[in-house]
Amino acid sequence: MDVKDRALWHLDRDYNRPIRDPLWSNIYISDSLFPIIDSYEFQQLSRIKQLGPSHLVYPGATHTRMAHSLGVYHIAFRMIRRLLSHPQCPSLDDVAVRSYLCAALLHDLGHFPFTHSLKELALADHEELAAAAILDGPLRTLLRDTVGADPEMVAAIIDESLPDQGSDELRFFRTLLSGSLDPDKLDYLCRDAYFCGVPYGVQDIDFAISRIIPNGATGIALEQSGISAVENVLFSKYLMYRAVYWHRTVRVATAMIKKGLYEGLTSGLIEPGQLYGLDDETFYASFATRSEPPFRLIQRVHDRRLHAPVSDIPFDETNTIHGELLNLHRRAEAEKRVSEALAGNGFAVEVGDVILDVPESISFEVAFPVWTGAAFIDFPAAGTVFTPGVVRDFTRNLRLIRLMVNPELAGRIAEPDQLLESALDSFR
Repeated sequence: MDVKDRALWHLDRDYNRPIRDPLWSNIYISDSLFPIIDSYEFQQLSRIKQLGPSHLVYPGATHTRMAHSLGVYHIAFRMIRRLLSHPQCPSLDDVAVRSYLCAALLHDLGHFPFTHSLKELALADHEELAAAAILDGPLRTLLRDTVGADPEMVAAIIDESLPDQGSDELRFFRTLLSGSLDPDKLDYLCRDAYFCGVPYGVQDIDFAISRIIPNGATGIALEQSGISAVENVLFSKYLMYRAVYWHRTVRVATAMIKKGLYEGLTSGLIEPGQLYGLDDETFYASFATRSEPPFRLIQRVHDRRLHAPVSDIPFDETNTIHGELLNLHRRAEAEKRVSEALAGNGFAVEVGDVILDVPESISFEVAFPVWTGAAFIDFPAAGTVFTPGVVRDFTRNLRLIRLMVNPELAGRIAEPDQLLESALDSFR
């Protein structure tokens, strides 16, 4: 039995313990993975909502990062099983395959509440925190001695800032776990749509997996007949951002949380390390109960007493003034100018009453090889509707600079559009 056959034999023999999942029905786990799932670090993910404050709009959106992590593992298993069956698959041994599956299961281990919404703050990346939890705690021993995985490889697949040490296997698995058609996207789009009760994120998983092929150490490629699978991911991503992830109310709640933490961090009221390792309950217990002004915003989100959006304009990537707002400190200066203008007109304005929201950049670009039957070509040249112009239009329709204020002020502001424009003019 050669190396690849041994990995296939391991997958077919050892993964027979079902976990019920509303999305994928049965997710099959090996006996050796149960101690990982039972660990404190993994169970912590069951107390963190996958979509943060989205449940304020979609009440069903209370699914957790633990459920998502199991779903990512499930799709990762199906993908590697498909690839190992292909004659052109690189020689991957069973230790490397176990390490990849553990990386899929543990990829979100470093998440704390609202992590993705707080990328602009001076906080550690969740991948870095996940790698540290794997390498510096009891998980390391469980992975090595119980699962038979390589903890260093597990950590390095998740955290791409770690050196790859020239390992083709590592590069292969990194691309497989985080790419244009990866198990993370395939699960979160389907799962988020399911629990929000919207149809936009649904993917044809069986078809997508049936059309992937190995492409050496660079990861995977797509058969030309599978182009629609990637197009479906891209279009679903756009619709989910439009309807769910960047829904106006979700953006308001997210911006309030971010503003409260930004003020707390910059004023020294809290340290970054106080956020790491929290779940939703301990997050609100730590910050929503504090009396300092920044934390009143977090309390208001907890109680669903949200700011009111009063004006918005499209974000223009070519506009240098708009670009200034990507810097949180410059954004705070603009918020201060709006507050001063309101105070000059007789308004009583407190810290956090005025917030400018600027969504982060998202990408619909695809760097993905397509196999025509004779040669590999880049995805954009393979006959897809996702041309550079379409991609630009997607982004332009989604990103809005939005001014939001305490609702007690909102109804008294006579010309909010002018107020937003004057804040931007101050950068000239």
